[in-house]
Amino acid sequence: MQKAFLILIWIILLIWLPLRTSAQNKLAAQLDSFMQTKVATQHFNGNVLVAKSGKVVYQKAFGYRNYTTKEPLTNNSVFELASISKQFTAVGILLLVEKGKLKLSDTLRKFFPELPYPNITIRHLLTHTSGLPDYMDMLKTWPTNQFASNQDVLAFLIKTKPASFFKPGEKWKYSNAAFVLLASIIEKISGQPFPDYMNKNIFKPLRMQHTSIYNSRHSAGASMANYAYGYVYSERRDRYILPDSLLSYGFVIPRDGIQGDGNVNATTADLLKWDRALKNNSLLSTKTQQQMLSPQVTVDPSSAMYLATKIKSYGYGIGVGTNKYGNYLWHGGNQPGYATNLIQYVEEDITIIVLSNNASNVLEITEGLAGLMIAK
Repeated sequence: MQKAFLILIWIILLIWLPLRTSAQNKLAAQLDSFMQTKVATQHFNGNVLVAKSGKVVYQKAFGYRNYTTKEPLTNNSVFELASISKQFTAVGILLLVEKGKLKLSDTLRKFFPELPYPNITIRHLLTHTSGLPDYMDMLKTWPTNQFASNQDVLAFLIKTKPASFFKPGEKWKYSNAAFVLLASIIEKISGQPFPDYMNKNIFKPLRMQHTSIYNSRHSAGASMANYAYGYVYSERRDRYILPDSLLSYGFVIPRDGIQGDGNVNATTADLLKWDRALKNNSLLSTKTQQQMLSPQVTVDPSSAMYLATKIKSYGYGIGVGTNKYGNYLWHGGNQPGYATNLIQYVEEDITIIVLSNNASNVLEITEGLAGLMIAK
């Protein structure tokens, strides 16, 4: 009887495994056909990874990591993540909260009493409800060949006292300055440089071996293997070039020294490790992780983020939404030369990562890949 049962199981496996493999191969071929179209029609240059329940379904690199030398991208190429970085900064803060070194209700002026912005809490900073002014005004007059720093942003806000957009908690407005100040709070409380703190407490524990706070322009004496340089298209020169030499991108070099709102660099594989860490509460307690990934505030429907993504809610450093494919966790990023997208469809447990180093339309590509994965 037992022998007959084992034979039956073996027969079922012999039939099922080839069928499963065939279905997976067909899906991967569909995803690849879609991406090849985007390369041909929209000149997509970058890396893509699609996973189901943490298992890679499709992973591929398209184009160059260096347009000048024609060195190709590989699956191990490292990209500037731009604003995807904000969720890493959020976890860095929440780790300090769990250790009892911070409270979400702590005010900004508790750490920087010189700042002229009362009643802004860490929670306001995490959810883009602080009303803080943008630091980009500072960069308009900054020497285009010199790096700025978080300390420079802090000094700018203290000295010039630019007006807030609104009272804390009154509205929602996306704020890069908020996450720069969160990174500065991390440094002040931990006593470590922000890159060192993030490496020790997040990147190393998750074995994200190709992830760091890095920028090729300002990381003096450091280099990163397989780094994907970010390019913009020049109509006048009719080719992709680095943005450094263009007057319209005069803020690029100064901004490269500022951390917390951007400057995390990673591969698609490392981002999948990060995605699994959020899914499995690998760094934070279940309670804190749930708070981070739950809708904390409503996104302003007139904001650029809403108009581009239709995302309605924001947690701590991450967007929380629902579309025709289901509930999702999302963040994207844009910086001259880079466009990035990371989304996890919660119930389906599908992860889609699209990183471009020529500022391709990653939102459109992500939606197309989701449609193929969820068969809609």
